[in-house]
Amino acid sequence: MTIEADGPWRVTFDTNPDDCNLRCVMCEDHSVFSTTQRIRAKKGIVPRRMDVALIRQVVGEAARHGLREIIPSTMGEPLLYSDFDEILRICADYGVRLNLTTNGTFPRRPVEEWARLIVPVGSDVKVSLNGAQSETDERIMIGAHFQPILDNVRRFIQVRNEVEQKSGQHCNVTLQSTFLESNFQELPEMIRLATDLGVDRVKGHHLWVHFPQIAALSMRRDKRAIGRWNSVVEEVERATERYVKADGRKVVVEGTFRLDPDSDEIVPDGQCPFLGQEAWVASDGRFNPCCAPDTARRTLGEFGNLYQSRLIEIWRGSEYLNLVRSYRDRPLCRSCNMRRRSVRPAEQRAPLVA
Repeated sequence: MTIEADGPWRVTFDTNPDDCNLRCVMCEDHSVFSTTQRIRAKKGIVPRRMDVALIRQVVGEAARHGLREIIPSTMGEPLLYSDFDEILRICADYGVRLNLTTNGTFPRRPVEEWARLIVPVGSDVKVSLNGAQSETDERIMIGAHFQPILDNVRRFIQVRNEVEQKSGQHCNVTLQSTFLESNFQELPEMIRLATDLGVDRVKGHHLWVHFPQIAALSMRRDKRAIGRWNSVVEEVERATERYVKADGRKVVVEGTFRLDPDSDEIVPDGQCPFLGQEAWVASDGRFNPCCAPDTARRTLGEFGNLYQSRLIEIWRGSEYLNLVRSYRDRPLCRSCNMRRRSVRPAEQRAPLVA
């Protein structure tokens, strides 16, 4: 089958954004400061859960246009999605990889069982960890238990290594953080912790300030906070060089770059890593262009619904292409936490033959 790489290389599906067993303070929907879940419950609105048939439909189409990975919900806990096993089958059927973000509790099954199911189709398993000390992490990820999550990571990696030895297929394991006033000083220690665990990567991003109660946690809030952040970036760089895993490799660290104290943009003149590269599908089928908070990204336009339109039609449509060309002029995009100095070169997404 000839595959034309003229569509998104990755699609994120909002499978079950209302299902979570934690209440992380920075979460758009599940934070103790968020009102969205209480409002939905008061109005009798049923939890948002995507029909897995839509996932199969979209993957089946997108796989012919260069799709390489899919991500189940990054809002809520995707391993609580009742049709998660079907997602694994879809990945196997269409030869796409699974990129998973989980809070590390590994609900519903023993972690070893999850590992044996996920690793054969997995590209990366990102485990949310927001501190190198239990009190820091548990104060941010309310309801989490730090030591059991570390144990889950160790056990997952042990099975990952066993599967990799037999199949030769590698699945990354990543520790993922939101950079906050309450945890940023522990980032160098997180590099050491990741090294001890055998983790491949530590990755993070700056805070989306969803509520006024967490504004003081942003490391972008003023020049003084930015200066303190930049000092820790230097410590992170030294820690990355200092710590070496048992296999002789170093942990890859992403997202911990210096900020410009004289600019409101996270990376002045930076590029969007998503537009023209990735797509998001809401639980009701709505096409979304990026991972910005839902109320914010709706200001970027209405592009279509995957229950009524095909993904490639939306991808090639004038509304979406206009956003790709003009995003640098959009207020949301100028202030976005996810902008980068460089993104995946287009030539890396040349047509493939499989």
